[in-house]
Formats: sequence, structure tokens, C-alpha cells
Amino acid sequence: MTAPAEPSDAPFDLVDAVDSASTEERGSFTHGVCRVCGWTGPGRRSRERARDDVAAHGDGNCPV
Repeated sequence: MTAPAEPSDAPFDLVDAVDSASTEERGSFTHGVCRVCGWTGPGRRSRERARDDVAAHGDGNCPV
């Protein structure tokens, strides 16, 4: 039986992948942001729309 894989053996850390793109609020607007490539989405009054922007960015639009 082989030893369990160490976290460093993984191609990426799942926590980092989840936290790399999120939303942040600036005044009355919410923006999607990607900490991997520096992308910032348009300001949205709707947090849900900003989360949709982040999801679309994560679905293959991130160049990294």
C-alpha cells in the first residue's frame, strides 16, 4: 500500500484555488477580483451579478 499523498504533491492547493477569485466591495459597488491574474470585474450593485462575473472568469477566462 502506498503512503497518502502529501498536500505539496498536489498540482495546486484547493484552498488557494477557491480563494484566488472572489468579490470585494468598494463603496456602493461590488467587484469580482482574481488574485491570480489581477483581473477586476465591472462594478455591480448586485453582489449576485459580481459573483456571476467571478464564475465566468473562472470558467476558462483566466489566462493563468
